Amino acid sequence: MVQPEQADARQPVLAVRDITKTYGGVRALSDVSLELMPGEVHCLAGENGCGKSTLIKIISGAERPDRGEIVIDGVAHPAMDPAGAIRSGIQVIYQDFSLFPNLTVAENITLTSAVADGKRLYSAAALRPAADRIVAELGLDLDLDADVERLTVADRQLTAICRALVHEARVIIMDEPTTALTHSEVARLFALVERLRDRGVALVFVSHKLDEVLEVSQRVTILRSGRHVVTAAAGELSPAAIAHHMTGREINEERVVSALPIDAPTVLDVRELNLAGAFEDVTFSLRRGEILGVTGLLGSGRTEIAEALFGITRPDSGTVHVDGAPLTGHRIEDAVRAGIGYVPEDRLTQGLFLEKSIADNIIAGSLDRHRSRSRLLDRARVRSTIQSLFERLKVKAPNTRAVVRSLSGGNAQRVVIAKWLATQPKVLMLNGPTVGVDVGSKAEILEILRNEAERGMGVIVISDDAPELVSCCHRVLIVRRGRIVHELAGDDVTVSRIQDRMAA
Repeated sequence: MVQPEQADARQPVLAVRDITKTYGGVRALSDVSLELMPGEVHCLAGENGCGKSTLIKIISGAERPDRGEIVIDGVAHPAMDPAGAIRSGIQVIYQDFSLFPNLTVAENITLTSAVADGKRLYSAAALRPAADRIVAELGLDLDLDADVERLTVADRQLTAICRALVHEARVIIMDEPTTALTHSEVARLFALVERLRDRGVALVFVSHKLDEVLEVSQRVTILRSGRHVVTAAAGELSPAAIAHHMTGREINEERVVSALPIDAPTVLDVRELNLAGAFEDVTFSLRRGEILGVTGLLGSGRTEIAEALFGITRPDSGTVHVDGAPLTGHRIEDAVRAGIGYVPEDRLTQGLFLEKSIADNIIAGSLDRHRSRSRLLDRARVRSTIQSLFERLKVKAPNTRAVVRSLSGGNAQRVVIAKWLATQPKVLMLNGPTVGVDVGSKAEILEILRNEAERGMGVIVISDDAPELVSCCHRVLIVRRGRIVHELAGDDVTVSRIQDRMAA
């Protein structure tokens, strides 16, 4: 472990110089340079597809640059390999943490270190002191004997950080580290980041949450379309300035909510919905053209309510009416038939067929709507629906034949939304609609939801992103311990009031 007094603050612990990388004729990076100082948190920002992931892969040795060099402690390398990067003290903590769910915390912390050291046999008992030491040094409350699959997201992340430090990490790259964390867990993570800085560890922080970027970082480097745009001290930047550098245009994050007609009819009516251990006495209504926010801390019951409405789980009691008609049955097909659509929180595993084309994904949920009287598929209507939604949602891809796995997070989310719009739902629920999506795509997705609401759809946005809720929601419901405890409307829909009610 590098201690502060060992690090030369005048020399970067890591630098990349004029890195260029091309894939199949498409330039992912063009002459990109970056320096990382010991004890620094350096944010790497940019829209999806700007080259952040490619740069991280080159630094960690997963990819070789076409041109340029990687400089570690003043020594230049034309490229790195994964083992060499680890030996140099470079560790990447990805969004999925890459942990072994069936092993304990201690085993996850020490196993890859044993592999990197070339040990042919692994002894958990022999390496347990190393896990004890790093957890104690960081002052963490981690159960080393717990199976990782039983941990919270926050504790999995702490496990991944401990694993990196057992490797004597001097540079830790964290990819979207706060995506699934509550406010208190984010504060806990940032406190740990400060302790790592005090030890001389340098961190690269990749995040789309611009307020968090400015809170935790000393400097920010912004990429756009594979090129370096600016590197500046965090104190010299604002969220609006970062968004402008990322996109090349002004991003409007102000509250934009259309006025609902006084006589707008109720499209969804939920009364006294109960599910033991998940939620109780859930009662609310949604009008045509309204965007309703539902928020609460992780584990509050907000997701469970949506899953019950969509038929993933069956409530114990209560009633649901869609457009005045009772929802009979509590299966997914019953909800879809009634006119309810659901964009899940995990779009990659629950919302998309990653190896299929955009076209196949868009039409997957609405084949029955595209059959003729003879029950044969009307291929002309299918093509028309696919092309119409592809253009309407402005999916950035060469054509509808492109494989979904090749898309950025924002474009993948547009495809999930398009799939549900193809079913012509009366109510569309979206769980974390912009999680892992860059600021430009986020603004465009929220504008899509506003447009659909103006067409008469009822929209429910489930999110813990208070600025997002303020930006687009007519009302916001606060869920705590399975109950709706507050409703905010009109001028009461502000970031501070939402956060206060969530934390109360």
